[in-house]
Amino acid sequence: MVQEYLSPVRVYKHPFELIMAAYVRRFPKCPLIPVFVDSEVMSETQSPDGAVVVTERRCMVDVEAPRLLKRMAGVDYLYFIQKNTLNRHERTLRIEVHNETFSSRVIVQELCNYTVHPENEEWTCFEQTASLDIKSFFGFENASEKIAMKQYASSIKKGKEIIEYYLRELEQEGVTHVPRWTPSPAPKSASATAAPALTAPLLASRPISIPGPKDGAPSSGSGPPELPPSSPDDKLDADYIRRYLGDLTPLQESCLIRLRQGLQETHKGKSLTWRKQHQVDFLLDSWERPALLADYYTGGWHHHDRDGRPLYILRLGQMDTKGLVRALGEEGLLRQVLSINEEGLRRCEENTRVFGRPISCWTCLVDLEGLNMRHLWRPGVKALLRIIEVVEANYPETLGRLLILRAPRVFPVLWTLPLHRREHPQEFLVYAGNDYQSPGGLLDYIDKTILPDFLSGSCMCDLPEGGVVPKSLYRTAEQLENEENRLWADAIYKSASIHW
Repeated sequence: MVQEYLSPVRVYKHPFELIMAAYVRRFPKCPLIPVFVDSEVMSETQSPDGAVVVTERRCMVDVEAPRLLKRMAGVDYLYFIQKNTLNRHERTLRIEVHNETFSSRVIVQELCNYTVHPENEEWTCFEQTASLDIKSFFGFENASEKIAMKQYASSIKKGKEIIEYYLRELEQEGVTHVPRWTPSPAPKSASATAAPALTAPLLASRPISIPGPKDGAPSSGSGPPELPPSSPDDKLDADYIRRYLGDLTPLQESCLIRLRQGLQETHKGKSLTWRKQHQVDFLLDSWERPALLADYYTGGWHHHDRDGRPLYILRLGQMDTKGLVRALGEEGLLRQVLSINEEGLRRCEENTRVFGRPISCWTCLVDLEGLNMRHLWRPGVKALLRIIEVVEANYPETLGRLLILRAPRVFPVLWTLPLHRREHPQEFLVYAGNDYQSPGGLLDYIDKTILPDFLSGSCMCDLPEGGVVPKSLYRTAEQLENEENRLWADAIYKSASIHW
C-alpha cells in the first residue's frame, strides 16, 4: 500500500533569500538531525545568466531500525539522491528526492517547494509532499513501513525548527538581510560561472566514502509526486491549523489537508471563489452599515458563553422583518448578515488567543418574545431562506450552539420552515415560557454575570430596541425589483458524498 504525506503551508516571516542562506547551512551534515549522517555534491550546474542553479547531492541516512532487520538487509546506511533547483530570478527552490538504496524493492519520493508568499513578498512559504511504496522487503514490509513513516514524521517536525535555528545563527553573525539576485550587466566568462559567494562556501562539502547502491540503480519511475495545483486561498496554513485545532502530528495534518482537498474538488472551490469575487474578506472594513440597522436591527455581540465562544444575541420578536426587507432590500440585509458572520470569525480568533485553546464557532441566543404571525410575511420568509442558503454554503460549521428563549405558540409553525441551518449546530435548545433560568437551562451555558437585563439579568446589553420601520423609509417596488443581487450568484454548494 502506498503511503502519502501532504503538508500544510508553513510560513516563514523572512525573505526568500535569507531563508536560502539558512537552508544551505544544513549541508554537508546537520547536527540537529542525527539520522542525516553526511552528504556530498555530485554535480552543480548553472544557467548562463546565473539565475538558475541545479545541485545534485548524495545523502547518507542512518535509519533507526532493529539490528536484526539491518543485518537481514545487509546495510548500515541508506542513500538518497537530492536534486535542488534554485531559481534566483523567480525566487523559488524546488527539491526532488528519491531513494538509491533498495530502489527495486522500495520507492521513496519527495517534493518540496520554497516560494514567495503570495500576499507578502517579504515572507516565504514551504510545502512538502512525499510517497512511500514498499513492494517487497524480506517479509518485513509492514514493520519497515511503520519504521519509515515514524522516521519521516520525526524529520518533518524538526524541519521548521532547523531553519529557525540557522536564522538565529545568521542573526548572531550580523546577517539579517540578503540582497535579491539581479542579472549581471554583461555576460560572464566561463571561468566566472561559479555560484555566488553567498552559496559557494556553504555548498562545498568534503569528500566522503559512499559505497555504490546495494540493490539496483536509482529508480527512474514517474518522478516525485507533484504538489496539487491550487490557488493560495485554497491552502491551509500550519499556524492556522494550530490555532484552531491545536497541535496535530504531521500525519494528522496530512489527513486534514487531503480531506480538505477532496472536499474542495467536490465543491469546486465555490465558496473561496465567491469570497474573492465579492471582496467578502474586506467587508468589515469597506461596507458602510446603514443607519437604519443601528435603530431597527435588534441583534449584536455580547461577551462569550461558558466555553469561550463569542455570544450573539438576536431579539427576533422585536424586529420588523418586513420593514427591514422593504427598506434595505435583500442584498442590504444579506450584507448585514455576512458582516455578522465575518465579525464572528474575527471574534473566534480573538477568543482563541485569549483562552489559549481552539475556538472556531459561536453561540447564538434568539429571544422570541413578541414573535407573531406578522413575522411570517411571505416575501420576508423567502428572502430569509435565500440568506440562510448563502450562509450555509460559505460559513459551514460556525454556529456551535443555538439557544431559543421564550418561544411563543406560533413557534411550532416557524419550526416547520427550513429556517435553521441544515448542517445543524452541535446543540439546539428551546425554552418556552420564563423557566429558562431553572437548573439545566440557560445558566448552564451562559454565566449569570453576563445575562442581559431584558432576560432578568444584571448585565446591560446594548442592543437596539427595534420597533416598526417607518414606511417613509421603504424603497419603491420598482427599486426592489431592479435590485441586482450579485451576492447570490454561484454561492450555493451542491450536495456530495466523499468516500475515503
